Amino acid sequence: MLSRKFGKEVANYFSGSPLNRVSFMRTDHSFLLAALKHPTSSFLLFNNLNPLAKDPTKLHYVSFADVHPLIGDDPYLKSEEQLIAEYNSTVTIPQLLFLGLDERNKQGLEYNAYNGAPYFALDVTPKGTIASQAESVIRKMEALGFQFIQGRMQMSLPAADAAIYAQARALLDWNARNPFCAQCGQPTLSINGGMKRTCPPKDMAHLSTSIGANVDAKPTERPDCATRKGISNLSFPRTDPTVIMAVVSSDGRRVLIGRQKRWPPYWYSTLAGFVEPAESVEEAVRREVWEESGVKLGRVVIHSTQPWPYPANLMIGAIAQCIPGGETIDLKHDPELEHARWADLDEVREALRVGTSGLGEPAHEGYKEGNLRLPTGTAIANQLLAAVVGGFVGESPKM
Repeated sequence: MLSRKFGKEVANYFSGSPLNRVSFMRTDHSFLLAALKHPTSSFLLFNNLNPLAKDPTKLHYVSFADVHPLIGDDPYLKSEEQLIAEYNSTVTIPQLLFLGLDERNKQGLEYNAYNGAPYFALDVTPKGTIASQAESVIRKMEALGFQFIQGRMQMSLPAADAAIYAQARALLDWNARNPFCAQCGQPTLSINGGMKRTCPPKDMAHLSTSIGANVDAKPTERPDCATRKGISNLSFPRTDPTVIMAVVSSDGRRVLIGRQKRWPPYWYSTLAGFVEPAESVEEAVRREVWEESGVKLGRVVIHSTQPWPYPANLMIGAIAQCIPGGETIDLKHDPELEHARWADLDEVREALRVGTSGLGEPAHEGYKEGNLRLPTGTAIANQLLAAVVGGFVGESPKM
């Protein structure tokens, strides 16, 4: 019924993961250990958040044998309770993430009611007490002809790999950014398969001012911390909601586009901005559009969403309509945009056909220099504009 009424669901780039995250199994170390060593298990390696790949279009997954020198035999042998009780902040623990099960592989792990090939991600960035082991893994991979693909935008991967990469990168980045507790400032420990960081009550190392001070034979009682009482949002990965919107004129025949100064010539996109606390998505769309362009909006409709792992955003795509008389562009409020203008649907339609690309990349064959340039099809901005010119709004105002 919903598909007939609203159409096919839009799955934007970085979404549509083939993995069942089975999030409730992350505390079951028997399950994680079985998954870790299963013959169908795959590990995606990252060095400074750059993924291991054959080339920019193909990730390379490795086996447990390849990561064994870094993570050891049984990283999940002890329970979370034991690991917390024995926490030693002078010892670097490899950052290992459990991503989920690929249930398409019927030869995968069978555990209770669940079946699939396990996927993990591992940070092999040389650091702390595991630097030499990490460097050894990196050298082996590079000797085999693989490389850690640099650059923030991994936009050329197949859809399934892109979704797996996005999940892994966002979580590794969050763990790397939060080695200390935001409440009390003490070092934290990654648990729950990499999806939570806890502030242990004791430390096997004597901490004076920093990690790596003198080792004490007995656990040191650490200061009280509010995150150890109940559920704390400081202990879990954050996702920052961002609105991105295709704005149509009151008559539905034009689209508002803008550009930043650093962008290549003729390159425009839709407007976007962060959702602020105690603000609805619709309110954020109206506020951001007015602040950046001076245009005033009426109806706002959510179109689709896109995970954006740089570092951990959720792009909430919307299509909004200007109120009659509110189409005057005024850039005096927020200086973010260098220029904004209204584009006819035919101009946008032609740009979507031959003028799309990533920043600084060439357009398609048939593009004429000086015409409008737009983001590539893997960007949600492209999908929003395509929806508008494809009839989402219609010939007459409907919002």
